[in-house]
Amino acid sequence: MNDGANDGLRQAALDYHAYPKPGKLEVRATKPLANGRDLARAYSPGVAEACLEIQSNPASASTYTARGNLVAVVSNGSAVLGLGNIGGLASKPVMEGKAVLFKKFANIDCFDIELNETDPERLADIVCALEPTFGAINLEDIKAPDCFIVEKLCRERMNIPVFHDDQHGTAIVVGAAASNALRVADKKFEDIKIVSTGGGAAGIACLNMLLKLGVRRENVWLCDIDGLIYEGRDSSMTPQKAEYAQKSDLRTLDQVIEGADLFLGLSGPNVLTPEMVGKMAAQPIIFALANPTPEIMPDLAREVAPNAIIATGRSDFPNQVNNVLCFPFIFRGALDVGATDINDEMKIACIEGLAELARTTTSAEAAAAYQGEQMTFGPDYLIPKPFDPRLMGVVASAVAKAAMETGVATRPLEDMKAYKAKLNQSVFKSALLMRPVFEAAATANRRIVFAEGEDERVLRAAQAMMEEHTDIPVLIGRPDVIETRCQRLGLSICAADMQIVNPENDPRYREYWGTYHALMARRGVTPDLARAIMRTNTTAIGAVMVHMGEADSMICGTFGQYLWHLNYVEQVLATGDMRPVGALSLMILEDGPLFIADTQVHPEPSPEQIAEATVGAARHVRRFGITPKIALCSHSQFGNLDCDTGRRMRAALEILDAAPRDFIYEGEMHIDSALDPELRNRIFPDARMEGAANVVIFANADAASGVRNVLKMKGGGLEVGPILMGMGNRAHIVTPSITARGLLNMSALAGTPVTHYG
Repeated sequence: MNDGANDGLRQAALDYHAYPKPGKLEVRATKPLANGRDLARAYSPGVAEACLEIQSNPASASTYTARGNLVAVVSNGSAVLGLGNIGGLASKPVMEGKAVLFKKFANIDCFDIELNETDPERLADIVCALEPTFGAINLEDIKAPDCFIVEKLCRERMNIPVFHDDQHGTAIVVGAAASNALRVADKKFEDIKIVSTGGGAAGIACLNMLLKLGVRRENVWLCDIDGLIYEGRDSSMTPQKAEYAQKSDLRTLDQVIEGADLFLGLSGPNVLTPEMVGKMAAQPIIFALANPTPEIMPDLAREVAPNAIIATGRSDFPNQVNNVLCFPFIFRGALDVGATDINDEMKIACIEGLAELARTTTSAEAAAAYQGEQMTFGPDYLIPKPFDPRLMGVVASAVAKAAMETGVATRPLEDMKAYKAKLNQSVFKSALLMRPVFEAAATANRRIVFAEGEDERVLRAAQAMMEEHTDIPVLIGRPDVIETRCQRLGLSICAADMQIVNPENDPRYREYWGTYHALMARRGVTPDLARAIMRTNTTAIGAVMVHMGEADSMICGTFGQYLWHLNYVEQVLATGDMRPVGALSLMILEDGPLFIADTQVHPEPSPEQIAEATVGAARHVRRFGITPKIALCSHSQFGNLDCDTGRRMRAALEILDAAPRDFIYEGEMHIDSALDPELRNRIFPDARMEGAANVVIFANADAASGVRNVLKMKGGGLEVGPILMGMGNRAHIVTPSITARGLLNMSALAGTPVTHYG
């Protein structure tokens, strides 16, 4: 990299840490503190009640304080990344970054604590004194052998987990990568020869873990800067290195590398030469983990051993051994069961969870975060990616289970399945709200046809459908294209697993175009045009399939304009009182759900159409287990303006009032009055609705769609939908921005039968 690029990267990194406010962390209150009553409960005199409860029952600290979800990242800065002994103050950006990772990946609160203390026993004394504050301790960037002393003393004296991530986090991820590398190479732990370079905290911990996984001590050859660790050597020795001393006349890495199955490097750049790789066993496994420059660059190793299985510590090569795959989730599981320790069984459970996850189908979310990377299990994909959202549920639950089975859990869980579901809900923002829908879908067995069956998001959604519920995906697309893309994406499904409708060659083609022509013959569609549409228009094909009873519902719209798709849905499926009355979008926000209509169907709805959309919204909101409270929103507020939107909303209100309704609604009003009950009560004290609205109906699609997009792009909202109301759940039209997870959510909605059209 040239100096200009280096300067640019340096300045970008400094700006990232400096703006818009210094550092990467802040503290936020989790309880309201807006008035004297709040103050009296948060502090004196109310806080005394919590103190007395904890005094009488120390375990209740996890109920009345944040301790049960609070970790300390503690360092003296004596061995920071590749920077060496830079001291506590200079290490603070790294420790803040570690705290951010805890929060981002596992929603664990974290304080970073940097200490000016180099004596390991005194450092241990300080850490032990922190026990009342924290639920667990993460030791970080403490040099060897001091780190061994500090961790040993803290684990002996503290009744909460103490985990030196540089040792055990690296060892866990290496263990998972090695497990899968041996699977690829068809070798076993008990048979392999390992040559390792380094001998520091991480290297020793990795070797110790590999022994627990089945490697034989006599098959481990450890080298440091002075060569092989052998019996009788005196220079640069530690008790930890001495455990791996070999009785041998060999002295150099070049000599001991002969026939090695696995090279494990946690040392420095360019330690392993291509000539050494040539001496290793067939299909060698090379873990060159030195950063930023590994012991050997992957391209140099492959020049000698093209089939080598290689991992590094860098993000720009496959198989990055990254501790973030481990530490957030092992702490999550330990904290949730009140573990007093993180023991070997919990670490091995973490290894097994990581290894197994890499062997399963890649998640759509991880694929989106790593676009362009191959993520199919094999030599270049041994361990999951850090942004795979399944890590939380798989790894943390495995760790919690192991903690309970080994007796270190002080708060054992009664229902592991429910716990894993809760973990997934914390990662997938839609999971909690979608649970009633998925549960209802699980009782049915509906056939759902996807019009754009070749789309990657559709293929991933189809895979998830077959894994998570009983609905049957039907894909419209070319079988060879679907098969090729499934293989490229690493999906376990294939064309043979699903029903596929091939627009280019399907035996039902004549029946399809004939049906479409019969429906459209008096609307200007000739037989030739019907034939052409049934060859090229997958939305029309899907609609005809639902019409003919070959599918129960269809989903379309992953590309193209909403109203274009709606035209064909209406042509084929709108009959009698079953017709589109509006599009309802569920926005999942930080403070709860908000439903918005009509975002797509009617640009300027009439009062009758607004009333129909309101009724449809109430029905669909109940599908999520939510009681609807609907606000009719306009520029006018309770009659204060004689404007078009106000007049239409007032007319819609009269239509709704003309018949008994089983839901709460009010209007017309501004959106702030809809969401702020105190403001609404000041303006209109006699409003029939109490509390904040959870459904807002707008007088035009521009307003509804605009609010939806602002909440999605700037408010951190996640959309479920749009839900096409009025079609009896026979068709839904999504938008091109939808994700694979969004399509899975829509498939669950489509897979839920409705007792009356909604």
